[in-house]
Amino acid sequence: MAGEIIVPSLGESVSEATIAKWFKKVGDNVQADEPLVELETDKVTMEVNAPASGALKSIAAPEGKTVAVGALLGMIEVGAAGAKSAPASAPAKAAAPAPQTSPQASAAPTSAQPGPAARKMLEETGIPASSVSGTGKDGRVTKGDIMSASSASTAAPSQPASNAPKEERVKMSKLRQVIAKRLKESQNTAAILTTFNEIDMSNVIALRAEYKDAFEKKHGVRMGFMSLFVKAAVNALKEIPAVNAEIQGDELVYKNHYDIGVAVGTEQGLVVPVVRNADLLSLAEIEKEIGRLAEKARLGSLAMSDLAGGTFTVSNGGVYGSLMSTPIINPPQSGILGMHKTEERPIAVKGQVVIRPMMYVALSYDHRIIDGKESVTFLVKVKEAIEDPRRLLLGL
Repeated sequence: MAGEIIVPSLGESVSEATIAKWFKKVGDNVQADEPLVELETDKVTMEVNAPASGALKSIAAPEGKTVAVGALLGMIEVGAAGAKSAPASAPAKAAAPAPQTSPQASAAPTSAQPGPAARKMLEETGIPASSVSGTGKDGRVTKGDIMSASSASTAAPSQPASNAPKEERVKMSKLRQVIAKRLKESQNTAAILTTFNEIDMSNVIALRAEYKDAFEKKHGVRMGFMSLFVKAAVNALKEIPAVNAEIQGDELVYKNHYDIGVAVGTEQGLVVPVVRNADLLSLAEIEKEIGRLAEKARLGSLAMSDLAGGTFTVSNGGVYGSLMSTPIINPPQSGILGMHKTEERPIAVKGQVVIRPMMYVALSYDHRIIDGKESVTFLVKVKEAIEDPRRLLLGL
């Protein structure tokens, strides 16, 4: 009996994916629920598991092919005994075995080996599996472990090879292709303008310095600035509802919920996971949710439900050192708040020149929905809330 391997539902508004990697070859033995193939969509990567145990009979969609939801990926001969496939990390282990410190260490279970997604990253980076310490369950190597090892290996500069090619052509990933398409569509469709302001960060820096230890001890998460900006944005959205709206056909849809997208840069590209019902969450809950989503983004394990349905976006280019920028709207949203690097500079306060930690902030907005007065007022409300954090507690 043959079992079909089918492209599963890919989530809201996603109808196709690209075959990124087959973990098995025709004739290999497979176990039920074992990862067989990795799909790459415009938002996330996902693994398709074997529907039954047996042997991989055929592959209908090779690597690099674009497939639609419900398409046939391959066939399994259910119950058949296939060839035993060697794990991708086996050659590396044989060539350079990790030093063992005890008999127990040499008898490590196979579950501690990298999973298919991690093995793919090892192949791409060229990092030996034996050189990566696993922090996952049962010592399993995760994508995060590999990224850390990769960063460490590239910290020291190396001399380029004399015969290195002058250029390299690499096919754009599905995610990168869609990022390019959506951002260009945003520019072509929306009437994008950007307004700027600057925020004196003195009070929130003092607040964080005073309470960060107590905050972390009680809530188990560090006190950052992002949660304060998300809260400030939500308060401003409530007062200026047009910034939380979108255009659908010839109608304006005003949202009465506040699902805030938080832009996260990953190795694969920019993704915007969503903090749901941010208006109902405390600062600690927002920090925890941002941390959870950012970790999933770095590991490439975001689900479609993590990315869909945001009403407004906050992007922090300051973590990369950006002093000022004009962020692009994430359609169909009508606005995005850009945070930037905090830098000490002289400003005038009551006729005196003083040095203060200042941050430029930007609001890019769709002028088809939002007027200049509304955009400026929104940014002023954010500025006031951050410069006087007591406003956040009072909902002002």
